[in-house]
Amino acid sequence: MSMTNRPEIEQVDHETPDQRDELLARLKSSVPEAFSDGKLDVEALQALLGDNVADGPERFTLNWAGKRDAMAMLQAPSSATLAPDPDNSINFDDAQHVFIEGENLEVLKVLYRSYFGRVKLIYIDPPYNTGNDFRCGCANLNSWDKWIFRATAA
Repeated sequence: MSMTNRPEIEQVDHETPDQRDELLARLKSSVPEAFSDGKLDVEALQALLGDNVADGPERFTLNWAGKRDAMAMLQAPSSATLAPDPDNSINFDDAQHVFIEGENLEVLKVLYRSYFGRVKLIYIDPPYNTGNDFRCGCANLNSWDKWIFRATAA
């Protein structure tokens, strides 16, 4: 199929939504009485929830230094863009799998809205494969070209 016969690429928003704004809008829609002067009143929300509020040390959590910053990064909007690369693709028009290269969090933010509930698997390359030296535990896949060929041929 030639480049001129390809279907139009679906245009999406130029920036991902601010997850905090969406969460507050859903809360305000569901529980308007927990808001005062446009701000969430945590005490009013706790009073509305009654006994369904966790208060006390009887709870498992995962904490680490920088967790609050990580959550802020997750919720911040992204203006990243994904662009198809048919010239460097194998069977671009018929492929049922997509290989995306980019910063993990930014890519996931961009994919979230359009593909939520439609993606069966996302494999995120672990952080030890950074820079130019590709390392793989498989003796048969010791170069990037062999690895990417096997991944796309599957």
